[in-house]
Amino acid sequence: MQSVTSRAVARVPRAFLRVAGPDAADYLQRMVSNDVEALAVGDACDALLLTAKARVIAPLRIVRRAADDFLLSTEPELGEKVRTELVRMRFAAKAEIEPEQHEAWLVLGGEEVLDERPPGEEAAAEDFERWRIESGIPRWGREIDERVLPAEAGLDETHISFSKGCYPGQEPIARQRYRGKVNRRLRVLEIDGEAEQGDELLLDGKNVGRITSAVPGVALGYVRVEVPNDAQLTLSAKPGFARLR
Repeated sequence: MQSVTSRAVARVPRAFLRVAGPDAADYLQRMVSNDVEALAVGDACDALLLTAKARVIAPLRIVRRAADDFLLSTEPELGEKVRTELVRMRFAAKAEIEPEQHEAWLVLGGEEVLDERPPGEEAAAEDFERWRIESGIPRWGREIDERVLPAEAGLDETHISFSKGCYPGQEPIARQRYRGKVNRRLRVLEIDGEAEQGDELLLDGKNVGRITSAVPGVALGYVRVEVPNDAQLTLSAKPGFARLR
């Protein structure tokens, strides 16, 4: 695959929602994990829509198009789920929540562009997946689901503001960060042999993690935090081994 510096681009399927109206900024500020009110017009941030127990409903990308107009994007299969949740919790907030149609392109290692293909060589699906795994970027249904804590996937560093006001899931998120710890974290692994989603990672015969995504030579997986960085892990029921990158 072309390197990131050669402007590889990939078309990425996304579902889009418009949240607009006099209360749009205030409503989103109360509903998602990042500080959308701090966005200038034209700026964007990553965020999470969470349950009260801080389980992930959906990862979001939020663009502020005007003072009272926001465009949310998420995984294609989560668009209607996000809309249903936002409509259900809207109550008296004056904000329209409706789907929109857009085409999304991602410059690998760079920005996301809507409705206009950016210049660059288009990455094949397998090359995009390798770039995603090597970059440690979690994907819904693989590294992220309702069982995964945001901090386990590293989303507390990219999708959460710890200085904004209340939102669903804020208390357990803050408690985990300041008073707790996670038992496992998402890691990039170098693979010698073959690996696939669901393979267990073993250290001295003990299960210490699992593979969530893999391409030849590299994988993503959740690994217990006490595993040393220089450990050589074996793959369940397969020849070969894995090392933490």
